[in-house]
Amino acid sequence: MRFRGASTIALGAVLLAAASMAACATLPETVDAERSSSGAVSALPDPGNLSDARLVDVLGQRRSTRTFGPQPLNDSALSALLWAAQGVTSEWGGRTAPSAGALYPLELYVLTADAVWHYLPHGHRIEILPLSGARPAVEEAIGQEAAASAAALVVITAVPERVAPKYGGRAERYIALEAGHTAQNLLLAATALGLAGVPMGAFADRAIAEALGLPSAQEVIYTVAVGHPASASTER
Repeated sequence: MRFRGASTIALGAVLLAAASMAACATLPETVDAERSSSGAVSALPDPGNLSDARLVDVLGQRRSTRTFGPQPLNDSALSALLWAAQGVTSEWGGRTAPSAGALYPLELYVLTADAVWHYLPHGHRIEILPLSGARPAVEEAIGQEAAASAAALVVITAVPERVAPKYGGRAERYIALEAGHTAQNLLLAATALGLAGVPMGAFADRAIAEALGLPSAQEVIYTVAVGHPASASTER
């Protein structure tokens, strides 16, 4: 199976409680066994800087922005974005985004100007991958100015074999739905942090997979560009 490619409720209490779960979760990783772990593993900062966000404000302010400023994203912002996308929020391993059967087939990669990270939700950590040429290759594979100017590119991939044994022919649909939930969480978190972002579904799947050194059983599903908003951004 291949992929082709009005509430004023404050979010603070929920986000802070969930973030504390992320730090204490100790369940095993679900990283594809075919991928060799060649990078150093490092803990991310606490993602609690989302705690003052209000849902009604974030929903009203979110826009897809394709022009970004030159400033890089700090580790605190990247930590909050990754936790919002796929962070662990329960002792049994439940995450911020729903997953069919709680099977969690997605894997997230972040590419900045000088680093490539693979997110490890349990323990809220990253694997730092030694892929020095990956960012330019992924930019080319996406082929959009937003990819070149963004401070960070988030690549959402999936391991279908985690879902297919239980859901058969519907596995592809469930993975696509989960990727959408995850991307929206990430985009809303970016908005809460005063950042800009845009999801992009047009790209050369194989080129991104090769740039990231993905195993054959892992597929590229979605990409999201994130950065500081430019003074004159194009929104829609």
